[in-house]
Amino acid sequence: MLRAMELDPEEMRVLGCLAEKQLTTPAQYPLSLNALTLACNQATSRDPVVSYDERTVEAAVTRAKTKGLARFFHPAHGRSALRFGHTMDEALGIDTPRLALVAVLMLRGPQTLAELRARTQRMAEFSDTTEVEAELEALALLDPPLVRRLGRHLGQKEDRYEQLLGRAVPATVLSSPLAASAVSRPDVEEAAEHDDVSVNTRASTVPLAVEVAELQAEVAALRRDVDDLRSQLGV
Repeated sequence: MLRAMELDPEEMRVLGCLAEKQLTTPAQYPLSLNALTLACNQATSRDPVVSYDERTVEAAVTRAKTKGLARFFHPAHGRSALRFGHTMDEALGIDTPRLALVAVLMLRGPQTLAELRARTQRMAEFSDTTEVEAELEALALLDPPLVRRLGRHLGQKEDRYEQLLGRAVPATVLSSPLAASAVSRPDVEEAAEHDDVSVNTRASTVPLAVEVAELQAEVAALRRDVDDLRSQLGV
């Protein structure tokens, strides 16, 4: 069993994608390097959205293999390219519903019960959020735990859950292009660079920029959720 905080962000993205594709598109699994790279860089169902090259992805999946969480499939049955799969269910001792929850947490960060139920629909079937909560609590009781409950996020009415397999992605305000651009706006940079700006002025400006960044990040996440829903409905 792995210890918490062992995987890096690239390894988590690669493993999360492998688990997701195994459960949603089994006919295309295991994945070629090109397919795995495209999965990592998807603009939907990912937070943050990244832009990895094949070298980064191959290095990450190789590191995951050395930790017993990935598997290489050498060319066979008419296939000419090396393919990649995961072994998280075997290594961690988790079944399909729990694998689905862990994968979505790896791919999209902390989420509420309702979000997790909606986002795992193509991977596992949960009758309601109570069942989701029961599975998460079981994951939290493993030794070491794979998930934990968080407090409520700003503007949310529900608790969230996060995975404990690896290091978190960069801070929320930098986790999306919209958020990053908001933090680096010219007025904020100018306030930070000029010595004649008082400490109080900088202190009041930066938190405002952070708040704007968080709101923009939430809007971006909502837009991705709408895109996901449209895709599921075939709209």
